[in-house]
Amino acid sequence: MEDRISVDPTVCSGKSCIRGTRIMVKNILGLIAGGYTIEKVLEAYPELIREDVAEALNYASQVIDEEKVVRRA
Repeated sequence: MEDRISVDPTVCSGKSCIRGTRIMVKNILGLIAGGYTIEKVLEAYPELIREDVAEALNYASQVIDEEKVVRRA
């Protein structure tokens, strides 16, 4: 994962991004949550490849698994 996802305080305020871009993982997740297919995400961000999108999903899964999730009121 480290070869595709970067967290750098000097890029996008330290938000997780696809390495070498300023495309944040949260943007990819938002598109998927909004109903985009991987193919549509790749159309929206032609600089990405399928593995970038898959790794963004994998990264999010791992982060959620590590965090304590608090239910919002």
